[in-house]
Amino acid sequence: MTASPAGPLLRPVDRAAFVVAFGERLRRAGVPVTFTALGTCTDALDVSPPGSVADLYWLCRVSLVKHAYDLTTFDAVFDVVFRDAALAVHGQAAGPRADLTTVVAAAALAGDASGESPEEGQGLPWHTLPHDLRAEEGPASGASVPEFLPSAIEALVDVGFDELDEEQLALVGAWLERASERWPTRRSRRSRVHPSGRRVALRETIAASRRTGWETVRLTRTRRVRRPRQLVVVTDVSASMQPYASAYLHLMRALARSGRAETFVFSTSLTRVTPALRHHSARVAMEQATAEVTDRYGGTHLARSLQDLLRSRHGNALRGGVLVVASDGWDSDDPKLLVEVLSRVRLRVHRVVWLNPRAAAPGFQPLVGSMAAALPFCDAFLPAHSVRAATEALEILLV
Repeated sequence: MTASPAGPLLRPVDRAAFVVAFGERLRRAGVPVTFTALGTCTDALDVSPPGSVADLYWLCRVSLVKHAYDLTTFDAVFDVVFRDAALAVHGQAAGPRADLTTVVAAAALAGDASGESPEEGQGLPWHTLPHDLRAEEGPASGASVPEFLPSAIEALVDVGFDELDEEQLALVGAWLERASERWPTRRSRRSRVHPSGRRVALRETIAASRRTGWETVRLTRTRRVRRPRQLVVVTDVSASMQPYASAYLHLMRALARSGRAETFVFSTSLTRVTPALRHHSARVAMEQATAEVTDRYGGTHLARSLQDLLRSRHGNALRGGVLVVASDGWDSDDPKLLVEVLSRVRLRVHRVVWLNPRAAAPGFQPLVGSMAAALPFCDAFLPAHSVRAATEALEILLV
C-alpha cells in the first residue's frame, strides 16, 4: 500500500506498516486492537490524512480504541511514541500541538546517537517499529507482519514460566488449550474416496459408469484415511524442575483435554494424572493432580519411570505415537539404564521430543550424563520455557 499523496505528515510513511506497528505497541500495553480496527485506521489515514499530531491522535483514538477504560493506556502509549520523542511536544492537558516532522526528526537524531542512520524515505518513526520488522543480526530476509496474540497473553509471551504466578499460569493454560486444536495424524490402512487420491477405486468407478452406458468417463480415486496419533507426555516434577512444574501441568492439561493424550508425572515414581487433568475446571484439575503426586519435588528417577511406563498397560499408547519428555535431564539413575530404556522406546514410538526449560539459558550445553545419553534418541530438543517457546513446541508436536 502506498502513502497518500495528500498527507503532509505521512507522505513518506507506509500507512499499513505504520498502523500495524502502532497497533502492536497498543496490544503489548494491554489495549485489545482487532484486525478490523487496524483496517479502519488505515482507511481513515487514506481518506483524511492528518495535518498535525492532534489530528493523528484523534484519528487513532477513534478508530483503535473501543472501550473507555483503555483511553488512559492509549494516551500513555501515544505519548511515548510521538510526544516523548520530540522535545517541543507538550502534554495532553495542553493538547497535541507538535508536528509529526518534529517526531521524525527526533527519531533521526536518536538514530544518529545510536550509530544508526535511517533510510531516506522510510518515514516510519522508530518508536513504532515492531520487533519483527527491526533489523536483526545478519542480513535481513524481508519484513514480516508480527504475530497477533490476545492482549492478556501478549504481555506474558516472553516471560519465563518460573516468573509467572498461579493466575497468569491459568491464563496461559487456557490459551494453550485453544492453541492445540490441530493434532498429529498417521496414515491408516483404510481408504476413502477423495478427488486427490492416487489409487483408482475400481468398484466405485464401475458403479459410476452405469450412468454413462457403462463407458468409463471419470475415474474415482481413493486415498488413505488419516488417524490421530497418540501423544504421551511425561513431565519431571522433581526438586530441580519445581519452578516449571506448574506451567507444564497446564500444558499437559491442554493436551489431556483433547482426549487423545496420556499424561504422566514422575519424581521418584511414575504417576498417571490424565483423569485429573481432564476436569473442566483448571483450578480443580491442578488441585487433584497435585494431590495424586505424593513424591512431588523429591528426587529424580527418569530411567526407572520410563521403564515403569513401558511395563504398564499404558505402554501400548506409545505404539506409533509421540513421546514428549519434559525434564532438565538431572537423574539419579545410571545413564546406561536410560540408554537401554530409550532404545526400547524408539522401537515403539514415531517420534521422541524432549522439552528442557533450562536449554534457553545462554551458553547452555547438554553435559549432564542423562541428558547427553538421551540426545541421540530425540527427534527434537526444545526449551519450552515461555509462552512463545511453548507455542513453537506445540507447532512441532502437533504436525
